[in-house]
Amino acid sequence: MLKKLQTTFKILILLLISISISKAELIIPSSDIKPAEVVKIQLVGLQNNDSRFKDSGIEQTWNFAHPNNRRVTGPLDNFKRMLKGDSYQMMIDHLSHTITQLGSSDKWAQFEVVILDKNKIYHKFNWQVEKYTLEGAFKNCWLTTMVSNPIPLGSSI
Repeated sequence: MLKKLQTTFKILILLLISISISKAELIIPSSDIKPAEVVKIQLVGLQNNDSRFKDSGIEQTWNFAHPNNRRVTGPLDNFKRMLKGDSYQMMIDHLSHTITQLGSSDKWAQFEVVILDKNKIYHKFNWQVEKYTLEGAFKNCWLTTMVSNPIPLGSSI
């Protein structure tokens, strides 16, 4: 019985280590990451949502959410539910995306994002990032402050 308990404990420890290593692979905000790269990191994550672990793409996107945005969406579990809901689920595991910069300053940048979802329907979003200027871990990092509701553009077929 003790041997089984020790084996179970070892398996549990290995599982926890592998989960923490997987989560460590996510990109974290840095002042070296440019505005368009932030959007690209988030979109690639969502395109490959479960590639590292379940909902790793959503967590990757959350990493670059501005603190004000996080206050509006609520904690990570709420953010996951929101992205899997009707308004944004087309972003999960989408087939392709394009990012076009619409405007920028030294404090903000706005992009038009068009995604082709897994049902081969195009959707357009306005995506805005801002440079975080307050003290703390995000200082001088570009973070997402707004993603519009999707505008359906029709089928690719």
